[in-house]
Amino acid sequence: MLFEPLIRWLFPHISPVTVQQIHHAFRKTCHLTEYAILAWLFWRAIRKPVKNDPRPWNWTEAGLALAIVFAYAASDELHQVFVPNRTALASDVLIDTSGGAIALLLLWLHRIIFKPGCHEPSRSE
Repeated sequence: MLFEPLIRWLFPHISPVTVQQIHHAFRKTCHLTEYAILAWLFWRAIRKPVKNDPRPWNWTEAGLALAIVFAYAASDELHQVFVPNRTALASDVLIDTSGGAIALLLLWLHRIIFKPGCHEPSRSE
């Protein structure tokens, strides 16, 4: 609604096809970002992190968060089957789930970089 007029105002000589392509890419990027945030929130709800959390990274927690993101994305696409003028696309589920996976990988990398020694289980046994 606002994005296309803004693009046309910023770039008055841009072709309508290019405006549509930019708008499509912008929408997909927004979806990826939304689902990245959703994955982060699910991960936090599952892990219940505390300040200076000494627990090692747990791939099971991350996998559960990603599975919930996938289920939510798939249910959203299924819902679109029943909404007039909407289409359900498997590629949208892939984009949304990719956003969740990217967020979880960034959380893991953050833990490796900023909390060394906490990314692997201890081997004291």
